[in-house]
Amino acid sequence: MAGVQDQLEIKFRLTDGSDIGPKTFPAATSVATLKENILAHWPKEKENGPRTLKDVKLISAGKILENNRTVGECQGPLCDIPGGVTTMHVVVHPSSVEK
Repeated sequence: MAGVQDQLEIKFRLTDGSDIGPKTFPAATSVATLKENILAHWPKEKENGPRTLKDVKLISAGKILENNRTVGECQGPLCDIPGGVTTMHVVVHPSSVEK
């Protein structure tokens, strides 16, 4: 079953309520790749942005998503709505300064 089912439209909700996206990703896209996309599109005017993938946590349907999983593996029942946009929440935990 290739086609539209293999594509998910996702927007990333930042802690201040603003969004990055929506953007369409293949279901085979890894969570790490989504985080790379967030790093690349992080609004320059926002302070305390993430610097590395380890600084970013993605939450979807109340679950923290693991980097090695694919978007298709992480999608919940609400993602099955045709033409719907999935919202993933972005939490930034800046790396602690090395001592």
